Amino acid sequence: MTDLWQRYDWQVLERHAASPVRIDDNATLAEHAERWLKQPLLALDTEFMRTDTFYPIPGLIQIADEHGCYLIDPLSVSDMTPLVRVLAAPEVLKVIHAGSEDLELFRHSYGVLPAPLYDTQIGAAFAGWGFSMGLQRMVASALEVELGKGETTSDWLQRPLTPEQERYAALDVAYLPALALLQRQQLTERGRLAWAEEECAALSEVISLQDEQDPYSYFKRFSQAWHFDDVQRAALRDLAAWREQTCRRRDLSRNRLLRNQVLLDIAEKQPSTEAQLDRMIQRSRVVREFGGEILQLLANATESARINPPEQIARPLHYVWNKRLKQLRAIGRQAAEQHDLLPEVLLRKRDLDGLIHSLEAFGHYRLPPSLSGWRKPLVGDALLARIEQFDKS
Repeated sequence: MTDLWQRYDWQVLERHAASPVRIDDNATLAEHAERWLKQPLLALDTEFMRTDTFYPIPGLIQIADEHGCYLIDPLSVSDMTPLVRVLAAPEVLKVIHAGSEDLELFRHSYGVLPAPLYDTQIGAAFAGWGFSMGLQRMVASALEVELGKGETTSDWLQRPLTPEQERYAALDVAYLPALALLQRQQLTERGRLAWAEEECAALSEVISLQDEQDPYSYFKRFSQAWHFDDVQRAALRDLAAWREQTCRRRDLSRNRLLRNQVLLDIAEKQPSTEAQLDRMIQRSRVVREFGGEILQLLANATESARINPPEQIARPLHYVWNKRLKQLRAIGRQAAEQHDLLPEVLLRKRDLDGLIHSLEAFGHYRLPPSLSGWRKPLVGDALLARIEQFDKS
């Protein structure tokens, strides 16, 4: 670890960020990629635009190795195959920070998820630095460096990029190797590196499953529609699936097509004419282009509910759960204190939601995947034992 710390000197990389190496042709990328395959660690980040599109549009890919910082121009490089090989190389650890959207970009644009992966925001939480730490605060705390935010709203698709944009982008990767190495040393000493690595792998798993999610299950996210009758739920299910498929096919953001609240209103009120639909959507363009499809889905909702009855939407928890949740959270806080972990890391709201609703899905309480790994012996088993006692008391 000491050798790597010396090799990935953040002060050297910080100086290189002032004049990063630009990679804007296939040959140059291939040349650098051959070297990167021999590196033990690479820092990785992306800049993109995602205003009205479903998927992020790559504007820049940043990499730092032990020698310097590199800016890959995805608008100029036509063959990303050498980079894909690096991202998939099992011998090269890829370091990111709060990288879920970066992973989504690599998955959609280049068909690869970087692996093995280490996210410094996840690592910081396990090392006790702080929960959901931004890069600016992390660099200031760990390295005593003030990192500016001057280009956070930049247009990364404009060309040429300004020197300020390039330096800002390069600095986003210049400090990551040092942060990762420092965290991993601390996590190793505390026996928690495997926990953090499991959490990083889970992040990749979520991204990899996104394209495989059934669009006809999307409607169950609308918990406020739990009281809808069968026909309204069928309309909501079919409309949400149609929106999901249309947005993916046309690369439109969901809100640009139909906002969530409008989707709910349409499913509940069942307009039957384009004039009624126009008053609800208030976007004439959407009504002109998609009004016929939306009205046809609504017209078919009764038959859709009969042929394929929609699943129930989980209703808000009964008031009796107010007291029960306090008891479950107390178990989480006690376990976090016992194991010197941040409570937000050990037990999250979605973990408890998954445990509580497992009764509906399986007929008995069952630990969700997020409580079945390293969390199981620390808190999962205790939560399961306590929740099973509720109905017996």
